[in-house]
This record gives sequence, structure tokens and C-alpha cells, in this order.
Amino acid sequence: MKSKTLLVGGLTLILGTISLSQAQNPQRQQAMQEANNDVYQYRVPSDEEIQLLKKDIRAKRKQIIAANMTLTEAQAEKFWPIYDQYTAELSKISDTKIALIKEYVGTYNTLTDQDAESYVHRWAAIDEATNQLRTKYFPIFHQVLSGKSTALFFQMDHRLAIMIDLQLTSQMPILEP
Repeated sequence: MKSKTLLVGGLTLILGTISLSQAQNPQRQQAMQEANNDVYQYRVPSDEEIQLLKKDIRAKRKQIIAANMTLTEAQAEKFWPIYDQYTAELSKISDTKIALIKEYVGTYNTLTDQDAESYVHRWAAIDEATNQLRTKYFPIFHQVLSGKSTALFFQMDHRLAIMIDLQLTSQMPILEP
């Protein structure tokens, strides 16, 4: 139970911090915007750096899932191969998202209205692909887990995805009209 609480608490703390920092005074908002402008002078991470980050995220994600799922030995024997297959497919979607982020950050200073619209549509397509993958895998996981355990897995998967997206997108510049 403790690790489930930590996962939820960590997400709440992250989201609460963001809300509070954005709701503060106008001088802070201006300082954050100026810092935001400076941050995006940095280079796009190399493919090697991205691969290392992905490997680390996959390992930590699996650790969190393992710590929060109560699986019998028989369930674990069936669950983990399905999980690995699911994350392999999810990784392909993540690769598309990473490529989109790299493109966005790399072209941020020259982004046209058309580019911005395309970016939003492609990001939505990635979200849709992720949701379709979850829908596809729900009955597959449910074959080896109870309904509650399957729901728990997808709750954790979704929360972890939100936290990862928050980390990624918080490093991206916000468009100015």
C-alpha cells in the first residue's frame, strides 16, 4: 500500500507545484518566461542520450509496476511477458512522440502557423494511438489478472505516462502568438 500512496502522492506534488508556480505573481511569471526563452537556446539531445533516458524510464516504470502489483507466481509468469510485449509496442509510439518533440524543439524559432497546427494534430494522433494500444491490451491483461488488478495496472500505466509527459513537455518552449 505504501508504494501506491507514494506514486499518487508524487503525482499530486508535481502537479501541485506546477499549479502554484504558475499562479504566483506577474514578476515571477515574467522571470519564468525569460528563463523559458533562455532554456531553448540549448541543443536537441542526441539519439544516444535519448536511448539512455528511454532505457532508464523503462526500468523505473517496470520497478514501480512490480512494487504496486500483487501478483501470484502463476500470474507473474503470464503477466510479465504480456507487459514486455505491451511496452515494446508502447515504445514504438514513444519513438514517434520523441521524434515529434525533437522536431518541435529544433524548429521552435522558425515554426509557422501551419507547422504549429501540424504539431498539434500529430501529438493528438500519438495520444490516440496510445489509447488504442491500451484498449487492445486490456482484454489481454484481463486474461491473467482480475478486473481490479487489470484496472490497477492501467491506472498506474496512465499515471506514469502523465508524469513522463509532464517531465518532457515541461522542458519544451511554449509558443507565443
